[in-house]
Amino acid sequence: MTWRRLLGDGAILALLALASLYWLLWAEPGPAKGPHRLVVEEGTSLYRLSRDLARQGLVPGTARSYRIMARIFGSSDPIQAGEFAIPAGASGATVLDILQHGRPIVHLLTIPEGMPSILVYEKLMATPGLTGVISPPPEGAILPDSYAYQLGESRGALLERMEHAMNRELNRLWPKRTPRSVVSSKAEAVILASIVEKETGKPAERTMVAGVYSNRLRMGMKLDADPTVIYPVTHGKPLGRRILRSELEANNGYNTYVKAGLPVGPIANPGRDAIAAVLTPAATDALYFVADGTGGHLFASTLAQHEANRQRWYAIRRARGEM
Repeated sequence: MTWRRLLGDGAILALLALASLYWLLWAEPGPAKGPHRLVVEEGTSLYRLSRDLARQGLVPGTARSYRIMARIFGSSDPIQAGEFAIPAGASGATVLDILQHGRPIVHLLTIPEGMPSILVYEKLMATPGLTGVISPPPEGAILPDSYAYQLGESRGALLERMEHAMNRELNRLWPKRTPRSVVSSKAEAVILASIVEKETGKPAERTMVAGVYSNRLRMGMKLDADPTVIYPVTHGKPLGRRILRSELEANNGYNTYVKAGLPVGPIANPGRDAIAAVLTPAATDALYFVADGTGGHLFASTLAQHEANRQRWYAIRRARGEM
């Protein structure tokens, strides 16, 4: 007995029509020129999704036909929020599977080591795709790193992850401090690390600079760190000029030329390596350092050695026409 006798001609035609629709509207390659990026908001329904897909030319047929095919042949799993990449020629079935089970596109926001909180705030507020308004975070509260985020994520949530990352890193590094470290709390570690971060651009020098400052703090010497003079003036932004004598003499809680000890708070957001450096500073008797003209520094144990290094630096600056 043939299938035609069992089902009848009408049923056969209906099955053939359904198979054709399945192929044309669901399984065959779609019209997307791609790759195409599609942003899906939280709570998007199949009704709205079908309209967006049809309007952007990502699926064959109409929005209504796509909804019907999705209900018949698609999964009932929820549609994810986020940004998705739709490849060229993706079928209706592939598009729905990507939106239900694919991984949303992840964006990265990088906070460089030593970036002050005012610039972190400005960077977050200027980053497209994030939502909401934030206030500048407390200085030293966030860990510089690259952070993944999705379109539509709130700035507050991303900032909170940065703050949690700093707390985790401090908790991880604190037990590793050595007897050479002079900081007595995690808060002091962040303050001193922020100064180390701003004083050297060479990663290899961090422990040495931390060693110099640890020696000075242990002896009760002033740190004499220029970045601590600049911070109250610009809140971490570049000064753009030479420091004024009045600024060197200002007693504002940050100026380490005025009194010994640490400033009242961090002057930037230090990275994990700078924090590790103040917890495990280099074993050195150096008390001074000055720029060497290459982005690094010359270190000295005596004032006489330091003065000779300073004269060498002044000669470099004169040769460059800076003095």
